[in-house]
Amino acid sequence: MEKSEDEQYLQLLSIFHYIVAGFAALIACFPIIHFTVGVGMIFAAITGPDEAAPMAIFGLVFALIGGSIILSGWAFAVCVAVAGRFLAARRHHTYCLVMAGIECIFTPFGTVLGVFTLLVLTRPSVKQMFLQTVVSIDNHNSLPA
Repeated sequence: MEKSEDEQYLQLLSIFHYIVAGFAALIACFPIIHFTVGVGMIFAAITGPDEAAPMAIFGLVFALIGGSIILSGWAFAVCVAVAGRFLAARRHHTYCLVMAGIECIFTPFGTVLGVFTLLVLTRPSVKQMFLQTVVSIDNHNSLPA
């Protein structure tokens, strides 16, 4: 059976969500250098002379900022991958719409993917596909055992 145009678009969008999620996770790893330098400064201040307290504070700030950038980037990548999974399963339409809007911040790839995802998800036929999935899941769960 041949897939409809909307099904093909959703499948492609799902694949590209996985690709952008991997790319975002890779980019989020760049501040590992800052985190490592900050931790090194903390350990150098701990093992060094007592006058090294300002270096420990600076190292802590350096490590906290680097670590928070890494964690938020990885969290974004996971959310994009989850949106790709939901697009493939045709579930959680609102989540996919919200993530498409947030992806637009991640230029240039996220912007392109977010705009195309918004264009596809706002089609009435695609909304109907998501609703049919929800109805079929509800009917399946309500069957007697």
